[in-house]
Amino acid sequence: MQRVWYGEPLGTLFRRLIDDLGLNQARLAAVLGLSAPMLSQLMSGQRAKIGNPSVVQRVQLLQDLAAQVADGSVPAAEATVRMDEIRASRGGSVLSTGQTGSTSGGAPTVRRVVREMQALLRSVASAQDIVAAAALIADDHPELAELLRVYGAGRTSEAIDHYATHQG
Repeated sequence: MQRVWYGEPLGTLFRRLIDDLGLNQARLAAVLGLSAPMLSQLMSGQRAKIGNPSVVQRVQLLQDLAAQVADGSVPAAEATVRMDEIRASRGGSVLSTGQTGSTSGGAPTVRRVVREMQALLRSVASAQDIVAAAALIADDHPELAELLRVYGAGRTSEAIDHYATHQG
């Protein structure tokens, strides 16, 4: 079910964050706002879903940060400060504009907007449920059905392409 909800097992996702950001499990749990046992249960698959949308958002912010560290746009030394900011965040609107994940002008990046939209949809329904809902409205509202499928069950890269195509 984690693959359906998050695109991959959380154990894989969390291990990549640990490696990419130089964390240990305890530090990752603290940044996400989870207890160490809860993180362990999510990583092992004993618990399938992250119930708190703010935690889902922090996971996505950490993924964005790891990508920025990897591409050199955020120095490793600044990553620690950013992780503290992520830890302190309580979630926000889909179009929130914090420093993390934003461009130098303060506007959110397309990737961040897309990831937050995905997190919002995936926090209220599984990918299977979203695809089923899209099928129910596809005949009368094909564009809305496509949006649900792409953002609710698709890969981030597909959603970024969709966003770029429809941004106006």
